[in-house]
Amino acid sequence: MKNLSAPSQAIIKWIIISAGIIIAIGIIVYRSFEALPFALSVAIISALNVGKIWMLERAVNKITDMDDPDTGKNYVKFQYLIRYFGTAIVLLAIGFLYLYTPVPISVVWGAIAGIFTMQLAIIRIRFIKFEEDTPSEDSSEQENPPPEDTSS
Repeated sequence: MKNLSAPSQAIIKWIIISAGIIIAIGIIVYRSFEALPFALSVAIISALNVGKIWMLERAVNKITDMDDPDTGKNYVKFQYLIRYFGTAIVLLAIGFLYLYTPVPISVVWGAIAGIFTMQLAIIRIRFIKFEEDTPSEDSSEQENPPPEDTSS
């Protein structure tokens, strides 16, 4: 995680935190061994989300070093397809497990909840960024004091 930028590290941190919160809620709701498949599917999808953030960071770093803009554009499109193809494979695998094996419905709910971990992390990061960029009334008065009257 040392090679990632600060925003990527923050998003990954909040993906892990939101996955932990979702798993804790699942344990409270299910209060049985059905919480284990739920927690496992949330963890798998959250790990996939962390992998997608890592791939996105790597793609951005790679295209900044490319000279040809068309090559960079094609590389970004390819990475985009790989990220969402990976998500589709995992979701199809979970759906297949649910339909053709005796897996509880909590696996599906865990996968759905796991998908939201990245969105929750990005919303949280945007909220923090918005707070940092919005100047408060006190700071604007301190940075720009009123001009002194020098006419007298």
